[in-house]
Amino acid sequence: MAAARQVLCLWALLGVPRVRCEPIRYSVAEEGESGSVVADVAEDAGLAPAQLSARRARIASPAGRQHFRLERGSGRLVVAERLDREEMCGRSRTCTLAFELLLADPLQFFPIEVSVEDINDHSPVFPDERVTFKIPERGDPGTRFPVGAAQDLDIGTNDIQAYSIIPENEFFTVFIQSENGKFIELVLEKPLDREEQPELDFTLVATDGGSPPRSGTTQIHIVVLDANDNAPVFTQKVYIGHVLENAPEGSVVLRVVAIDADEGVNGDISYQFSQSVGHRHSLFTINSKTGEIGIAKPLDFETEKKHELTVQAIDGGGLSSMCNVIVEVLDVNDNAPEIVVSSFSSPIPENVEPGTVVALFAVRDQDSGVNGEITCALEEQLSFALRPAFKNYYELVTVSTLDREERAQHMVVVTAADAGSPPLTSTHTFSVDISDVNDNAPAFNQTSYTMYVHENNAPALLVGAVKATDADAGPNAKVSYSVVPARGPEEEPCSCVSVNSESGGVFVLRPLDYEQLRQLEVVVSAADAGSPPLSSSVSVRLLVVDENDNAPLVLHPSAQDSSPPSSELVPAGAEAGDLVSKVVAVDADSGQNSWLSYQLLRATEPGLFAVGAQSGEVRLRRPPTERDAAKQKLVVLVRDNGRPPLSATAALSVLLVPGSWDAQLPQQSPAAGEDDGSLTTSLIIALVFVSLLFLLSAAAFVACKVCKRKELSSGPVLYGASSVQSYVADGAAAGTLPHAYCYEVSLTTGSGNSEFKFLKPVLPSLPAQHCSTGVGGAHAEEFPPVPVTMGDADFESPGMQSVAQLNGF
Repeated sequence: MAAARQVLCLWALLGVPRVRCEPIRYSVAEEGESGSVVADVAEDAGLAPAQLSARRARIASPAGRQHFRLERGSGRLVVAERLDREEMCGRSRTCTLAFELLLADPLQFFPIEVSVEDINDHSPVFPDERVTFKIPERGDPGTRFPVGAAQDLDIGTNDIQAYSIIPENEFFTVFIQSENGKFIELVLEKPLDREEQPELDFTLVATDGGSPPRSGTTQIHIVVLDANDNAPVFTQKVYIGHVLENAPEGSVVLRVVAIDADEGVNGDISYQFSQSVGHRHSLFTINSKTGEIGIAKPLDFETEKKHELTVQAIDGGGLSSMCNVIVEVLDVNDNAPEIVVSSFSSPIPENVEPGTVVALFAVRDQDSGVNGEITCALEEQLSFALRPAFKNYYELVTVSTLDREERAQHMVVVTAADAGSPPLTSTHTFSVDISDVNDNAPAFNQTSYTMYVHENNAPALLVGAVKATDADAGPNAKVSYSVVPARGPEEEPCSCVSVNSESGGVFVLRPLDYEQLRQLEVVVSAADAGSPPLSSSVSVRLLVVDENDNAPLVLHPSAQDSSPPSSELVPAGAEAGDLVSKVVAVDADSGQNSWLSYQLLRATEPGLFAVGAQSGEVRLRRPPTERDAAKQKLVVLVRDNGRPPLSATAALSVLLVPGSWDAQLPQQSPAAGEDDGSLTTSLIIALVFVSLLFLLSAAAFVACKVCKRKELSSGPVLYGASSVQSYVADGAAAGTLPHAYCYEVSLTTGSGNSEFKFLKPVLPSLPAQHCSTGVGGAHAEEFPPVPVTMGDADFESPGMQSVAQLNGF
């Protein structure tokens, strides 16, 4: 096998694949075993074997059948299957298999032609195994009797070269027509004598020129007849007919005619096909009487363009003659174009550049002439286009950017149409899948989220969920959630809120206290699993809902262990509705949970006192009498409006002061015209009563203090000093005391008017902010003392003090 290197052509314009114009030609003998080496195609193409694998080299055959294959590792071209030259090319003098060496990256073609050389693998074959001739006796020497020539599928020197008779006899010799070599004749050299030898048998041998030579035989049987001295004669040696390949079965192609000069039975002629190798005669029929040749089976121009038939005319006396019939098949446009895909890439990334090659395919049409001219087009496709590559090859390329989220699959339909009349078309659909690229960040279904949680919640409580979706696919669409700092990476994220990385569920990790934290805001980030990952964030606002978890805190009367509780003094002459004291309480909760109501729970004289349900003011329901005990004990219940309600109690001690209240009350201004003597007398009387009242009050006060101390030492304590400070501080910090002030009230005697004097806070140990309020832990500004006038009456109790914590009072 010899390989001839060819000179490469100039490269085509930029963007057009490089193509070698002159093919690389090889030759190989037929019947070679699969795997036989043809040549080193890589060396002849000027390529290194490593380039074949790197550039994805392969063999592309327009016919679709691969007779050869390429060994990428060695660069050798080897036989892929047994080659039968006669099967592929028949008796054609040349048998060339054309294909291309295709390099995909970058695209490059090397046309290759392999000539299949004939070997002597077929023996000559006669049309008939036995031929009988009926020859009249006394025939003239030189009479010729045609015999169907043997056929050898090999060509050239491997074809039939000689004929011989075995055993040789004196009556016949072999003559080969030199015109076309299609006929041989037996020549009568000596007249036969039926009476001497009625029959004669011998073998006709055909020998080819192969090495070693092959031969074929047919038996010749001679029957000697009485004289029939005229054989049929055809009007033409060769008959030529034309028929369209789509002609229906039974159509008459042509008619052969033979004439016999004899009369009677010797002049009756019948026609028949001379059997030969192949299937040509099976496609046609012949009328034995008329000689009309018709179509027996459909014809195909693409399979065989010309059919050669041998017709024999035999008269009644046994004499015969032969003629050659050639039937040429005319092409019609009966074959639609074919689309043969060489390479196809799917899926392709959505971010490929325009001009990327998606598929390489070839188009072909088995018809000839204009019926085989093909044009290709795409059906309504905006993202792809066709680009001619080489000969009948086309490239399917992208012409615009692709977006998988907009369209994940493109059905590209390629239509190939020939130029016949009417034109025939064929289509091929490329299903181009678009693979995902991480070009979409997760998107939340809300711009912000607001969630609610009741205070004193259970740890790890689920309060809601965020949801984000990603338009990408696969890992690029897998969303994970996390809590991120709200003001930058240097800030730590909130430790009391967590989010489930897969479901987006928002959890509160520890119990919250509404009085300490009203709301908080966190930022939740949603990131996909792409590379690099994309993310987006959303604000989640968590509102703490107040629960009734704080009982009312009684600020007045004070129940501190460090200072004995004071007693409220009620003069004996007090009227119904007079204010005795006021219970001051606060609740650290908010809303209706901090709405307080007051009611009298227990009293020494239940009918003597009444408590304002909303104000907490303790007033006289009736004037005190002498039958009432001097010392009255009251227990006031303070209850909030929560569900369920919480409550606290406040204990009050009230002393009923004996004596005439009228003497201590301030008198009205003297009327006009009253004399100075009456005024002086009144002042002296008032001074005496005030002095007596002071002494009695001092004694009663001492006794009351001694009794109350004994009761406090033996009875339960509602609130200690430390607890009062703590609750007051908590209440102020929670913002439930909008305006809280601490005052010390001193009752003094005077000219008829008593006023509160603000000297110092009652709870000196408390810091300043415990007597003020702020929101969210901020300290409110301390306010200066404001004098409060109690009324026009003077209380004749010098040195006595009453402490009140007023809420907005």
